[in-house]
Amino acid sequence: MFEVLMFVEDDAQETFLKRLVGRLAGEAGVMLKVRVRIAQGGSGSVLNHLKSYAAAWKAGKEVLPAGLLVALDANCQGYTKRRDHLDSKAGELKHLVVHAIPDPHIERWLLLDSEAFKAVLGRGCKAPDEKCEKQRYKRLLAMAVQDAGIQPLLGGIEYAEELADKLNVQRVCDHDPSFNRFVQELRTWLNGLKHM
Repeated sequence: MFEVLMFVEDDAQETFLKRLVGRLAGEAGVMLKVRVRIAQGGSGSVLNHLKSYAAAWKAGKEVLPAGLLVALDANCQGYTKRRDHLDSKAGELKHLVVHAIPDPHIERWLLLDSEAFKAVLGRGCKAPDEKCEKQRYKRLLAMAVQDAGIQPLLGGIEYAEELADKLNVQRVCDHDPSFNRFVQELRTWLNGLKHM
């Protein structure tokens, strides 16, 4: 069994990505244990923890897992800028990083497959366009859950695992370049594990 450590910004990223990674690992025939290293505090916390982890490894205080899944919302800064900043914090471990950089925010990924949304919540949703506005996709997710006749207790994130299970991965890859980048990078990494 291979281990991957997750460094993510919040509960939304943890819940959705942990389930999706598990699903895709199963589809690839890879036994994977996902351990969450950090899942709070936003991007600054993720980057600080990643930098500390890399330093601790270099000092011989950490054992390397098979990979590091690091998630940062693009926050309208673009994929390349966020990836490069993340990689600078990973230092010598950047070759182990699988990048999950939703552009602009993870909540948008949850709204991109109306059929999956309908399977989970009983009513489809409209795929949102891309706009850079803080909190926009959190509001849209909560509204889509309300439109399905359900009061979102956690803003809709409480359905993230079920959405990850029902998601048509190829459809979302075709619709969203940031999701496609993540899935392709994850699949390449998983395929590499099969040859170890």
